[in-house]
Amino acid sequence: MADEVRYDERGRVAVITLNRPRYANAQNSAMTYALDAAFARAVNDDGIVVIVLAGAGEHFCGGHDIGTPERDADRSFDRRAVLWWDHVGKAGADARYAREMEVYLGMCRRWREIPKPSIAMVQGACIAGGLMLAWVCDLIVAAQDAFFADPVVKMGIPGVEYFAHPWVLGPRFAREVLFTGGRFTASRAYEAGMVNRVVPRASLEEETFALAEQVAAMPPFGLALAKRAVNQCEDLMGQRAGMDAVFGLHHMAHAHNAEVSGHSLAGLDARGMKAPGP
Repeated sequence: MADEVRYDERGRVAVITLNRPRYANAQNSAMTYALDAAFARAVNDDGIVVIVLAGAGEHFCGGHDIGTPERDADRSFDRRAVLWWDHVGKAGADARYAREMEVYLGMCRRWREIPKPSIAMVQGACIAGGLMLAWVCDLIVAAQDAFFADPVVKMGIPGVEYFAHPWVLGPRFAREVLFTGGRFTASRAYEAGMVNRVVPRASLEEETFALAEQVAAMPPFGLALAKRAVNQCEDLMGQRAGMDAVFGLHHMAHAHNAEVSGHSLAGLDARGMKAPGP
């Protein structure tokens, strides 16, 4: 497995750790595919009942990799999430649409459908693409120092590719998060129903694994069916169709940026995307 992700086992619990702490675990394509391989390993191991997703270092995940030395947006990988052509060698919207349908929206949907319960263990920053990784998990345990944001409206883009905002935050708070681009705290996320538990940073691991063990004591097939039931109800409430619609808006924004500024991200880098504090 690639160095971008670590895989460990604690009895019936698989621990998958984002492992680019030098870059706040920014998600490049190599990490995406390593993460997918780790999830597949956990699904295929009958001894594993629950998956914990963690981030090494100070932060859970600072978002998509839009500027580290290991950014690999122009590399080809064996595609797994959608049946579409490779983005490499394509131009303009063709390339952006193909890549983001695979590595962002497609992968997140694939991971949401994992039949084993997953728990995100979040500390520090959980920004933009980091939100997507936490949101595909069934439960979220956050440290008191965790903070969240989706600041991509600064780019003129209406939110990250896996647009779950109205379902995980509620419509009004989703608008506030998007319209301001600002950070919100773990306690605010708990009040909105996005986070299950908020715990002291020193207790984050202990509390997360206690919850994981409680879940792991339940019948695995029953857990799989319960997870599928909730996912199906979310989709009946419009989540999947809504994401498809917003994904189109997302790419219209990329194309607009490229047309008027020559840069699909409106010329912004990670520093320019830094969200204001709560």
